[in-house]
Amino acid sequence: MDDTFDLLVASLLPSVGPRQVRALAAGPGLAAALRNPAACREVLPDAAVRALAGGQAVARAESERRRALERGLSVIGWHDADYPALLHHTFDPPPVLYARGRLGGAAPAAAVAVVGSRAASPQGLALARGLGRDLAAAGVTVVSGLARGIDTAAHQGALDAQGLTVAVLGSGHDRLYPRENASLAERIAETGAVVTEFPLGTPPLPGHFPRRNRIIAGWARAVVVVEARERSGALVTARLALDEGREVMAVPGHPSHPGAAGTNALLRDGARLVRDARDVSEELGLSPATEEPPGDAILAALGRDVPLSLDELVERVGWSAAELLGRLTALELDQRVRRLPGALFARA
Repeated sequence: MDDTFDLLVASLLPSVGPRQVRALAAGPGLAAALRNPAACREVLPDAAVRALAGGQAVARAESERRRALERGLSVIGWHDADYPALLHHTFDPPPVLYARGRLGGAAPAAAVAVVGSRAASPQGLALARGLGRDLAAAGVTVVSGLARGIDTAAHQGALDAQGLTVAVLGSGHDRLYPRENASLAERIAETGAVVTEFPLGTPPLPGHFPRRNRIIAGWARAVVVVEARERSGALVTARLALDEGREVMAVPGHPSHPGAAGTNALLRDGARLVRDARDVSEELGLSPATEEPPGDAILAALGRDVPLSLDELVERVGWSAAELLGRLTALELDQRVRRLPGALFARA
């Protein structure tokens, strides 16, 4: 058996998790442990010892590998060159990842996670899409969880820039969730990758998403939270990132907006404030995609005196309404634009 197959066998053992697999590898060595399961009773539960001794564990792994290959998936172990380097050095990295796409191509100098609320505001969606686009244009891999809302917008933004993005699932590849993002997952896999630690047939159960979030946090150099309520999976990802020594950044929001409660709390506790991709690039020491301030065209269109509606700005600037909303939000945070009653905008 090769190293990756050994990891696959171990990862599929009943009642065995990543930490136990690592303990086996650090003790007698994984290959030796799998061939002499009786000697590993202090590490492995009885059900796992029986599955190894009776041959069921190897048979299940062979079946899983065959089914994965039939679906065009790669099984990547933590010894493989394509396994994400930062993830490998986390507290409990997945022994194997099931990947669709080009995982080796999705490993440039930096990866940044962009996460947030499923029930995001239009402004939050626009800002997340702009972040994804501008980070990807600067050569960053955008990592997120394929969920509705902010995750979807971040992936779409990276694709808008023809850049790389990685989607991490909380289920098996054949139980993709949410189903309406199936076409988005296909687009992501064309240049980046869709990955999961869960074997085929695993449903998207609630308990799987914190495990998914630890992969997102461990994969990236930084986590940017765009919108999040007080109790949110995005905040779980932020806490996991802090535990792994990653940078945590957040987009501020109005105190009355429930979707800003979590991000504002992160900022209160010391997270780096993010207005646009330039803030992320500066914090990580990356070169931005462009040195030109992205709001210059909007400020020129607004002039000095007469406020304009979003539709009027669309006509003058030539951008989509979603893109404009994201830029306007960033300019508001930078105190260069004011939002007025009646959905009007003016220079500050």
